[in-house]
Amino acid sequence: MSHPSQPSIRLTTAQALVRFLSAQYTERDGERHRLIAGTWGIFGHGNVAGIGQALVEYGELMPYHQGRNEQAMVHAAVGHARQCDRLSAQAVTTSIGPGATNLVTGAALATINRLPVLLLPGDYFATRAADPLLQQLEHPVEFDVSVNDALRPVSRYFDRITRPEALIPSALNAARVLADPAETGAVTLALPQDVQAEAYDWPAEFFAERVWPVRRPAPDPAELTEAVRAVRAARRPLIVAGGGVHHSRAEQALRSLVDATGIPVASTQAGKGALRWDHPQDVGGIGHTGTAVADALARTADLIIGVGTHLNITAFDAHKLAARTVVADARAALQALAGPLAGHRVDPSYEAEYRAGKERWEQVVEAAYRADDEDAVPTQTQVLGALDAVVGDDDVVINAAGSLPGDLHKLWRARSPRQYHLEYGYSCMGYEIPAAVGVQQAAPDTVVWALVGDGTYLMMPTEIVTAVQEGLPVNLVLIQNHGYASIGGLSEAVGGERFGTAYRYRAADGSFTGAPLPVDLAANAASLGMEVLRAKTVRELRAALATARAGDRPACVYVETDPAPTAPPAEAWWDVPVAETAGRPAAVRAREEYERQAADRRRHL
Repeated sequence: MSHPSQPSIRLTTAQALVRFLSAQYTERDGERHRLIAGTWGIFGHGNVAGIGQALVEYGELMPYHQGRNEQAMVHAAVGHARQCDRLSAQAVTTSIGPGATNLVTGAALATINRLPVLLLPGDYFATRAADPLLQQLEHPVEFDVSVNDALRPVSRYFDRITRPEALIPSALNAARVLADPAETGAVTLALPQDVQAEAYDWPAEFFAERVWPVRRPAPDPAELTEAVRAVRAARRPLIVAGGGVHHSRAEQALRSLVDATGIPVASTQAGKGALRWDHPQDVGGIGHTGTAVADALARTADLIIGVGTHLNITAFDAHKLAARTVVADARAALQALAGPLAGHRVDPSYEAEYRAGKERWEQVVEAAYRADDEDAVPTQTQVLGALDAVVGDDDVVINAAGSLPGDLHKLWRARSPRQYHLEYGYSCMGYEIPAAVGVQQAAPDTVVWALVGDGTYLMMPTEIVTAVQEGLPVNLVLIQNHGYASIGGLSEAVGGERFGTAYRYRAADGSFTGAPLPVDLAANAASLGMEVLRAKTVRELRAALATARAGDRPACVYVETDPAPTAPPAEAWWDVPVAETAGRPAAVRAREEYERQAADRRRHL
């Protein structure tokens, strides 16, 4: 039986990929989004003649963004995807060699946080016509290995396109994974540079508009029945809301359920803002960086209900910690629970208990935020208090690493679902500034703040230049405390004596206890094109934050803080192993405390 010939279009592999990506969409609840909203790129010999040329060829179809650091480009794409609730992503193209290996950290962050990003690194010649070539890793046994294979363990999907026609199934699988809430993360298509430039007669249907439905899987009826039975039997239930509540846009469903049942809600770093901070059932963050009320409830709870956490989305996750499984979309599961739990409510004494705890904690927050002397050098928690007084309900506040995540999780008053943007799955220093760029691209009318300590700033200030180039009015709050405050405190607690955690001159005895280094980070930010506002006091800080928020260009508010810790202490133990034997007294004392705490540890079987 003969078939009429299929129309074809002759393009290079790189051109075909760009055309294909520009025609891919996601759809959920009747809303359609571009799957790949734009492409970040830094060009070298591994991609300039392939993907680079294709982006020029089809510039009207695929927006291009110029980055300064390959890892930062991935962070920007991740920030964009999170702001879009994973319904839209961005691609990142790099050369072969160091450009490709610089993607690894960003890919790990994306995959751990289950946020979609498409990585397009250049690769060696598939034909081996040039062998070896510049930046090629030569393996003496496996000649098909390149540096891009370092991306395999941190990617949710990986393929090397060694023939043009191999792109067709691989591109379709890449789009499928990017659009699937249960599978998503970093997707890598390694592109040999000769294949990028090779022409092929592509079937025209490859470039047809394609819509990928984003599913809302409903809970299994048997699992749902068991879950309802467990909730009705519990006397002290506690919901832990994770980032999936936001990704699923399940905030209203969560609120409806807890309004009806009175069950309190604690939140992970990714889930904070699932309820507004002043909602009666919101008891704040949970865990080592959590609030006293949330951690106390967790210790005495007879049922923990994870919603939108890594314990819900797949069977692989749902069986962790010996949990009862309800594998489903967060919103679908909450809505399914609402009917069977109608009329059920926790005991009034339990409500009174956690509401009193919440009230006590708000007094702690007020004390941490309060500045009795407006002309004094601010503490870090007073910086948060000043920012709290300035931000609007829909502003986005971004952070990732250092001592700020702990302070924010305990103290920040999230007023809307997307306001609190903490990357804590990988806790990656350097995330904040590029992520702010990605968020600003996704939400151009939103005020975006990147909270950055001196340590993370020194690792990756590069995308300040990108914000300036693209006219993105991101606001940077740069806090100078002369070292790694978070790890310094942890080091002291585990017997490390704060070794290697301060930015100071080396003293005569070899320790870093001398004067602070004469580093002017504000001048650096100004040199990269930012408007810089220096604040030395609480009063000046409030004024500078208000000025930055009212501006229309990238701005940096620089403040040197009093290094004395002012945040409430941790309410939950963090298992960081301590040296079992040591000669220094600090380590001996730390080990004794570790053994005391570890004695209460239990395994979930």
